[in-house]
Amino acid sequence: MADVFLEKVTKRFDSVTALSALSLTVKDGEFVVLLGPTGAGKTTTLRLVSGLEIPEEGRITIGGVDVTGLTPAARDTAMVFQQYSLYPHYSVFENLAFPLRSPLRKWSDEEIERKVKEVAGLLHIESKLANKATALSGGEMQRVAIGRALVRKPSIYLMDEPLSSLDAKLREELRVELKRIQMDLGATILYVTHDQVEAMTLADRIGVLAEGVLIQVGTPRQIYAEPDTLYVACRLGSPQINQLPPGSLGVADGPDGAATLAIRPEDLMLGDGGLPARILAVEHHGAETVVLAESEGQRVHALPGAHQTCHAGDETTIRPLPGAALFFDAEGRRLPWHAAAPEDRRLEASHGR
Repeated sequence: MADVFLEKVTKRFDSVTALSALSLTVKDGEFVVLLGPTGAGKTTTLRLVSGLEIPEEGRITIGGVDVTGLTPAARDTAMVFQQYSLYPHYSVFENLAFPLRSPLRKWSDEEIERKVKEVAGLLHIESKLANKATALSGGEMQRVAIGRALVRKPSIYLMDEPLSSLDAKLREELRVELKRIQMDLGATILYVTHDQVEAMTLADRIGVLAEGVLIQVGTPRQIYAEPDTLYVACRLGSPQINQLPPGSLGVADGPDGAATLAIRPEDLMLGDGGLPARILAVEHHGAETVVLAESEGQRVHALPGAHQTCHAGDETTIRPLPGAALFFDAEGRRLPWHAAAPEDRRLEASHGR
């Protein structure tokens, strides 16, 4: 494994700039997730690192070696695609062994068998080694596709939304397995997705992309709690962060130039004082309940406590947790702000402010 560094990388397709001066470091043994919608530049970034695309500007290094102009074969990367891309007439064993049979590797049959069985054990598909790829379920085929990358031990694994075609239960299972395997192997992974749950659960660090620009990079907690922009704030969190005019929900303070007041649903308290509110709808999601409420003409989502009973039509109260509000200017940039304590407000009032 090795550090991977992209320095001011720009890629254009005709008149479209797919990536603009992107700089990113993936440290040895780190799991970095690029998060963004379709067209944000996620897959283009992977293709640039793998050598399937060449940048117009900037450079890419792997393990301290400038690989910007090298062919894919010379870069020591392994890519896992959204589609399984297995050889249907091969068995699982033969699919896993295929990357190891390259003349450049010169592995013996005994070494190949040992490595294939080791990876099959990691992925819990030992019993499927003799099966044809066409006899597997979707989840098993994706395990084989991931395993075909794992057998090689490259400098970096590049993963292009490998779980997106699976159902919700399989995605959850493979997320857990993939993170476990990455930690066990100390693997370096650059992973792209539009799924915020994948980003939050898998990543050591998340990079949020928008229209080819890397907006913010940080740990999942940093990205969630301290978004640099309203765009980043909206990429994480379900339900999405509430966006309100300044002064809503009794939040009287705030910085000059604020155009948007944003509050996470979990930071809104129901039935614990505050402004009068009415519950419009209640959605039960098992362990979590999502409430749509209205107060002073503003509709917001809130997450009541697990044991708090709510029904559509109920009258209640609503208030934000102290200091939970985020403020953004008209361009969507977050404005630094620390909410005044109650005693500070009384002091300001006594001075006529």
